[in-house]
Amino acid sequence: MKKKNVFICSQCGYESLRWMGKCPECSSWNSFDEVTLEPKNKNYKGQSQQTERIFPVKLSTVDTDDSHRIVTGIGEFNRVLGGGIVKDSVTILTARPGAGKSTLLLEISNDIAKKGYKVLYASGEESESQISNRANRILNEIPKDIWILSDTSMDNVLKSIEDIDPDLIIIDSIQTFSLEEFNSRAGSPIQSIECANALVEIAKNKNRPRAVIMVGHMTKADEMAGLRTLEHLVDTVLYLEGESDEELRTLMATKNRFGRTGEVGLFSMRETGMIPIENPSEFFITRREEENTVPGSALSVIKEGSRLIIVEIESLVSRSFTPYPSRIGECLRKDQLNTLISILEQRGNIGLYDKNVVIKATGGLKLSEQSVNLAIIMSIVSSVYNKGIPSDVVFIAEVGLTGELKKVPSMEGRIRELDRMGFRKVYIPKDGLKGKEKFDSIEVIRLRTLQEVINHVFGKNFS
Repeated sequence: MKKKNVFICSQCGYESLRWMGKCPECSSWNSFDEVTLEPKNKNYKGQSQQTERIFPVKLSTVDTDDSHRIVTGIGEFNRVLGGGIVKDSVTILTARPGAGKSTLLLEISNDIAKKGYKVLYASGEESESQISNRANRILNEIPKDIWILSDTSMDNVLKSIEDIDPDLIIIDSIQTFSLEEFNSRAGSPIQSIECANALVEIAKNKNRPRAVIMVGHMTKADEMAGLRTLEHLVDTVLYLEGESDEELRTLMATKNRFGRTGEVGLFSMRETGMIPIENPSEFFITRREEENTVPGSALSVIKEGSRLIIVEIESLVSRSFTPYPSRIGECLRKDQLNTLISILEQRGNIGLYDKNVVIKATGGLKLSEQSVNLAIIMSIVSSVYNKGIPSDVVFIAEVGLTGELKKVPSMEGRIRELDRMGFRKVYIPKDGLKGKEKFDSIEVIRLRTLQEVINHVFGKNFS
């Protein structure tokens, strides 16, 4: 069979028989690279490929038993995947450099190997000694069923799979590997896709299913590098977020064919590795004695997936000596912070035009839910008045541009979680609960506007 030359867009993967200055798919200029395609007449075992007839089966007869999952000892990882690693699944994990991808995967390999499964860890970025040094640092004992391969040849990886017969295959990272039958460089669209296709074919083998986890590079725009086709090809897409200088790491699934995508796994990055945070509420709040209140602190409850987390928002308001005071929100978007400050100035009658405002969440958690709006504003008010809010008081409400308190989803569940943890008082919107629900010990205060909350907490004449 004759070789074929094609031109492939390096930005989107569009394929053309001739060179073009502008890609018709993504409109990028001068992005076409010439690639020589060789006929694919043999598989990695050297046998002639023949199309095998696959017969359809009745949907009602397909087995979906959870026993097809490998349940790891890392609860936060299981939570994100929906209960564990599916034995014939392909997962891609992406994160910024230094976030802890390799560390997390090494810990997963260790846990899986201890359960009697074989693991092949192939790295195209680190040497065998580098992987060994990390393993000695974070693992107490290295299991005998972990094999490592430091190479960039996907052909060697496929041969090693045939020799070792692993249950879990880890590729770190997919953009560093290449197949010999394609002349393009490693990391090019065609190499990344073909390498991933080869791994998918191995994972989905009905006679010998295997789990595959691939690492994908992340761009400066916090998106996975390469073609979107990779995300469509795999079963699960995981994002590991966290700054290199912070302890907190969050793991979330943007795609999961075997479970929900709303779950979030929380980890603490330490010298000994990625430690799961089993009780997030204890991690994200500062426990203080009732008499030791501090100005600028307020509590709220957020929902991450199916889990409720109590968070602490801290504010610092200081006098500005410049015409443009600073607005710094480490835990939320700057435009969201500016909106809440405008609401407070107009509807709460507190002037901040000459004040710097700094907002952060304890533990470095990013806040995206509107349920924390009232807590953010009250922390600012507390800092302005230099008067602390009792540590057993919580605020749950969205604040509208009118200054009115808006209800948020799962209000009853949030309050019951606070009641269970021993909090004394919670402020919610007037219509925040459907009926007159009764709670064991917590007092539920229902108010209509932001001004009413400020007056109730600090007094009408406080200044």
